[in-house]
Amino acid sequence: APESLMQALEDLDYLAALDNDGNLSEFGIIMSEFPLDPQLSKAILASCEFECVDEMLTIAAMLTAPNCFLHTPPGTEEIALTRWRKFSHPAGDHFTLINVFNAFKEARGDSARQYCGNEKWCRDCFLSCSALRMAETIRAELLEIMKRIELPISEPAFGSKENILSIKKSLLSGYFMHIARDVDGSGNYLMLTHRQVAQLHPFSSYYNTRRAPEWVLFHEFSVSEDNSIRVVSEVSPDLFVELVPQYYFSNLPPSESKDILQEVINHLSPAPATKEEQK
Repeated sequence: APESLMQALEDLDYLAALDNDGNLSEFGIIMSEFPLDPQLSKAILASCEFECVDEMLTIAAMLTAPNCFLHTPPGTEEIALTRWRKFSHPAGDHFTLINVFNAFKEARGDSARQYCGNEKWCRDCFLSCSALRMAETIRAELLEIMKRIELPISEPAFGSKENILSIKKSLLSGYFMHIARDVDGSGNYLMLTHRQVAQLHPFSSYYNTRRAPEWVLFHEFSVSEDNSIRVVSEVSPDLFVELVPQYYFSNLPPSESKDILQEVINHLSPAPATKEEQK
């Protein structure tokens, strides 16, 4: 549909993938080297700047592979949730995916016997072994692309506060269009862009917990799964206004959430801007 095409072009423009003539920018050409959604490509390139490439490659692979969390047989839901909780990361689902991938690698061995043990480990944890193996393959391919186009690859540093902040900055660089806010404290998330209300997906580590974050970045929105947002991580308004393009923010529809973000911007930039500066 023409509307969908225009929306796609607008999104690419927000991601700095197009130049003023509507052609791929130099940045867009590099983004197109990755066989990924543009937002994910942008997040990987941003991770070069924020020095968290190793972690972002894992996140990208896990998001591109099929969902690794299995639908549980009736009567085993609580057992599965207990097994999954040991992978949960307080910063959100993107970080939980890193924990799952790293645990899978630790459980995997080179011999056939160990490989079978790896499948048993997946079954015991209610995880898809085939999905995790595919994530390994995808990650290796993405790493090869990084090396081929000579992008810097930072060392693993997962777990430190600085690294967690860097990952969030990288994700926001690509997914600033996927921000939602819990407007009433009961898990009803209003998306900033389309003003639709959604709930957390049951696979989220925040689902049915006492600490549902107010502001989240989400990977995707699904109408078919009861209007749910999937793979969410907590973000702060300060971090969002630091990384969001100003012209994207100005095009957001009016809402209480936008007013809150505008207050954050005003607080960070208290001096009134001249007309020329605004332009």
